[in-house]
Amino acid sequence: MLQDRLSEFVSAQATEFGVPGVAVGVLQGDREIYASHGVTSLSNAVPVDEKTLFPVASVSKTFTATALMRLVAEGKVDLHAPVRRYVPELKLADERAAARITVLNLLNHTAGLDWNLIDDGEGDRSLAGLVAKLSQLPLIAPPGVRASYSQAGYNLAGRIIEKVTGLPFEQAMASLVLEPVGLSDTVYGLSEVMIRKFAVGHHRGDDGELRPARPWGAFKEGARGDNPGGGLASSTSDLLRWARFQLGHGEGVLPAAELHRMREQTVELRASTLGDGFGICWFLHELDGLHAIGHGGSGNGQFAELLIVPERDFAVVSLANAGPDGYSFNQCVVRWVLENYLGVVERTVEPVPYDEGQAQQFIGRYEIDAMNLDIATDGTRLTLGVGIKPEIREASDEEMPPDHPAADIGFLPGDGDEYIVTTGGLKGQRGYFSRDANGAVTGVDLAGRLFGRVTRAS
Repeated sequence: MLQDRLSEFVSAQATEFGVPGVAVGVLQGDREIYASHGVTSLSNAVPVDEKTLFPVASVSKTFTATALMRLVAEGKVDLHAPVRRYVPELKLADERAAARITVLNLLNHTAGLDWNLIDDGEGDRSLAGLVAKLSQLPLIAPPGVRASYSQAGYNLAGRIIEKVTGLPFEQAMASLVLEPVGLSDTVYGLSEVMIRKFAVGHHRGDDGELRPARPWGAFKEGARGDNPGGGLASSTSDLLRWARFQLGHGEGVLPAAELHRMREQTVELRASTLGDGFGICWFLHELDGLHAIGHGGSGNGQFAELLIVPERDFAVVSLANAGPDGYSFNQCVVRWVLENYLGVVERTVEPVPYDEGQAQQFIGRYEIDAMNLDIATDGTRLTLGVGIKPEIREASDEEMPPDHPAADIGFLPGDGDEYIVTTGGLKGQRGYFSRDANGAVTGVDLAGRLFGRVTRAS
């Protein structure tokens, strides 16, 4: 039976990648299929099942966006209105940008905001506190000019929900989305997580041993400012219920037209593993002629993946509690499920041979707020390494995920600016290098985020 084969594949892949605990769910029409393997924690070996909670990180954004679309449907929010209509106190590094950013710009990542504010652990860590600090966040482009994935943008969207409803974000989300959809195991905050079975994240140390990742998920004491962009924990059973809702007609939440509007492309993405474009929050995918929507999430030692194929009334969820190999596990599971359940086979894209002259254009350091990305060459191959800035690690009193060591990248056929990672924990990720009007390389996109160039190799 296909269900038995799924279980065998999930167990084999979890063992191969060394992930302590994984949970997979498949929705096929009215049928739900589950496969789990391993334990919630190596130090407290409780078996994982479809009710085990994992931090879903950025998959949380799909819930925030749906709640905002309910407010749009109720006439309380206008997608094309400036954010300042709802958050008049908003100040950014550029006053013109602050006045022009719209609600839609936040939801499709075209606001021009950098990835996120660095959490220094000081002061007000609520959404209101985050908004008060947004003038410190770099801007990477004028509003509406380009897509660049921004956690800060979604946290600002959460503040709109608070201001419009008059409720704390978490209460508003429960009322607008979680309770009407019946998601009893999709929660914010440690106090809710701790009364349920939950998975502990893990990282592999330099000695090869897996150790618990601290802090758990994004659930830091007193820090609510990141909840709209990544603060939910959920289970495979609840995430399949969420997928079923997205496949339906918005029952009890919003009209079907507004729900399905979220699947329509609002901006195109170039050379991105994440998708071919953004709808309203959702990444859009073309899969052998089928249209799909999806979203992934990566937390501290935790990875989540959700993909929905509306034309086939189909969805797959994969959750894993180890980094960075949990990402690779999830990608393998999604590919296997698509091939074996829908007959969709992912096309392999082969890079062109290494060219030293081409490589020399790109070597150097690139950065976002908290991370460095280094492109280097030894004369035979080009590599990409990415990690948290040393000063950020030194200033934090919390453990942070390990860096991604240098991995091989190759350029794709075409204009010579698009690349694919061919080895390591980011294997399969695609992106491209940006240039200015004079043709000089100014940045690199990785995982939907623009890293600006700060140094060139001598």
